[in-house]
Amino acid sequence: MNLSNIKMVVSDMDGTLLNSNHEVSNRFFEQFQELKKRNIQFVAASGRQYHSMAEKLQKIKDDIIFISENGAFVKKGDEELSVTPIKQSLIQEILEIIDSIDGGYAMLCGKYKSYLDGSSRSFLEQIKEYYSCYEVVNDYTTVTDEIVKIAVYHRISAEEYIYPKTTHLSEQVKVKVSGPNWVDLNHVEAHKGNALQEVMNSHNIKSDEVLIFGDYNNDIEMLQLSEYSFAMANAHPNVKKVARYETSSHNDFGVERILEKLL
Repeated sequence: MNLSNIKMVVSDMDGTLLNSNHEVSNRFFEQFQELKKRNIQFVAASGRQYHSMAEKLQKIKDDIIFISENGAFVKKGDEELSVTPIKQSLIQEILEIIDSIDGGYAMLCGKYKSYLDGSSRSFLEQIKEYYSCYEVVNDYTTVTDEIVKIAVYHRISAEEYIYPKTTHLSEQVKVKVSGPNWVDLNHVEAHKGNALQEVMNSHNIKSDEVLIFGDYNNDIEMLQLSEYSFAMANAHPNVKKVARYETSSHNDFGVERILEKLL
């Protein structure tokens, strides 16, 4: 494996760059300074809200590109690079479907703020880690923000209880299992793969010049863009089938171990 041509490093957050305590290691921040010296661009790509990602990467947030909300909102510094909202006409239809699922809770995700209605208060503690900027509203129809994602939570299994009842919408929206308890619905063209391809094009990065790490189904499209794609040891089986390589788990410095080889 020859990593000498790498000009860009892309990593998912939860289950990948973050450990089980949702922390970024000091080891990574030290490695980032070496990447910067070598003009290797770092890209964080997550289903998380932009604000939440920026808080985790506060030390370096002005030097990196953020692909947030599964690719629906891309930002670097103060510049919004792209925004891909869900069509307003689909939002109410999706909310009605989620409302019919026992144990399913929906949240509307705007570019900078997420919105919960009264029925979703019960899972407020579960979302605080991923959505640091949110508002509780009495009625979703009062929300006028651009909605870039609808995140759906199920306390037992989103893949078992939410995904089967939303997958029929796949021609209209992108439906992705993004974690054990989460299904994300985005604009059909909003996913990490499309967002990253735009970033790669703008930086003239080829498939053998980008190193990509991921662990869950919402990472699959972006992993397919690289000749150096890595699944974490803790990754979903679907991700391991797609990635060309595997590294150790997010709790065993899987990203950092490969960056050491790169550096």
